[in-house]
Amino acid sequence: MHHLLDGARLVATTTTAPRYRFYSVGDQCPALSPVAHGGTEVAGEVYDVPMDVLRDRLLPAEPPELELGVIELADGSSSLAMLLRRPHTSYARLTDISEHRSWQAYRRTKEAA
Repeated sequence: MHHLLDGARLVATTTTAPRYRFYSVGDQCPALSPVAHGGTEVAGEVYDVPMDVLRDRLLPAEPPELELGVIELADGSSSLAMLLRRPHTSYARLTDISEHRSWQAYRRTKEAA
């Protein structure tokens, strides 16, 4: 969804704290889901997104399986992110891709197959 960021500034490339499972939602988009045990670090990017871009462009483009939430990053700081909606509200196919630890790594395995 980089094309919807309207030139938002990349602040950091980082990872989450090891408190999440990572899913592919219908093989169309990634989603984090917080867990009490068995989580992993997931690679990602942090952008400085203006609130009007978030409201008018990013959130309307997200699938109904996701909701905006707050996550913990590896350094202990917090960031907004798209989380898997609880309880799961659709029948989209969810695939646990936590072992890949990034959306790009998962997509590379799909392309190689």
